[in-house]
Amino acid sequence: MEQLTEKNFEEKTKKGIVVVDFFATWCGPCRMMTPILEKVQEELEDSVKIFKVDVDENEKLARSFGIMSIPTIYIFVDGEVKEKHIGLWMQEDLTEAIKKYL
Repeated sequence: MEQLTEKNFEEKTKKGIVVVDFFATWCGPCRMMTPILEKVQEELEDSVKIFKVDVDENEKLARSFGIMSIPTIYIFVDGEVKEKHIGLWMQEDLTEAIKKYL
């Protein structure tokens, strides 16, 4: 899963349905989120793009979104934030949330 940085974040999130997972490598729930995101990507294929942002490597970007707890997951539609979820998001619930925008 591609990781975004401050340099490419805006470009990658400005078009279509994009899910961004703000995470850290040391975070247990974040590690549990990765296979869920992979399954959602597999199920929804090209209708959604899923990216990750390492909050330790991109502190300025994380601060700009007010990230205080991780994982924090955002759903963007054409660059606009539509949903924010803090904590582990179960596959069925995440898929359902994304499908509202398809």
